[in-house]
Amino acid sequence: MSTITTKDGTQIYYKDWGSGPVVVLSHGWPLNADSWEAQMLFLAENGYRVIAHDRRGHGRSSQPWQGNDMDHYADDLAELLEHLDVKDAALFGFSTGGGEVARYVGRHGTARVAKLGLISAVPPLMLKTEANPGGLPIEVFDGIRKGSLADRSQLYQDLASGPFFGYNRPGAKKSQGAIDAFWMQGMMAGHKNAYDCIAAFSATDFTEDLKKFDKPTLVLHGDDDQIVPVDAAARASAKLIPQAKLVIYPGAPHGITDTHKEKLGADMLAFLKS
Repeated sequence: MSTITTKDGTQIYYKDWGSGPVVVLSHGWPLNADSWEAQMLFLAENGYRVIAHDRRGHGRSSQPWQGNDMDHYADDLAELLEHLDVKDAALFGFSTGGGEVARYVGRHGTARVAKLGLISAVPPLMLKTEANPGGLPIEVFDGIRKGSLADRSQLYQDLASGPFFGYNRPGAKKSQGAIDAFWMQGMMAGHKNAYDCIAAFSATDFTEDLKKFDKPTLVLHGDDDQIVPVDAAARASAKLIPQAKLVIYPGAPHGITDTHKEKLGADMLAFLKS
């Protein structure tokens, strides 16, 4: 397996496919790099070097008790890019990974970055506050925490078979394979790591990070996203990022890396070539 060991001793697993201009992909919760496999295959076949890692505590990376927060996630990404000596990369983050990318820019700048992408991403802030009235109430995330402690295997089944892929909508065609893959990736994550990550993706404010974006940025989101509502996420982020291109998929759910993989791949490729 390809791994690096970070300064605090955490092992980070990564995939490195293809050759050409570099694309780096950060995954969502509670998933791992496998969730990007459709985009990795497509972009690598189209002349790109595609790198995707398992966030600390997820997938094949080690499961540290501490450091399950956005600052550490961003620093791990920075160490990976430094280790591989990545230059002029396009960084894309899906869902929680969008927060990781945003915090990376906030903490480490864009010296190694040519383009940025936020896909169904959590920034600027998921949690409802006085300053963020369009966010989701704390009870939503407390419910996820409660479900995680009570029976996280069932929680992942419920998310995947319902709102994540939009399978709870009338006429939706379920893929048992997609549900099983989501569940399997979730169960590969450390219990403590996945639990801590709920706070990381929901309560971290990325507003100031987004203001530091100084590269062309694609902000892409489904307008029927039941996990990360589009108004408080993509539309709000696009207003904060100076060079943002906002693309909305009508009727699309949260998990568009699977449900809309052909369209998403084409849009990512067009953005990379633009």
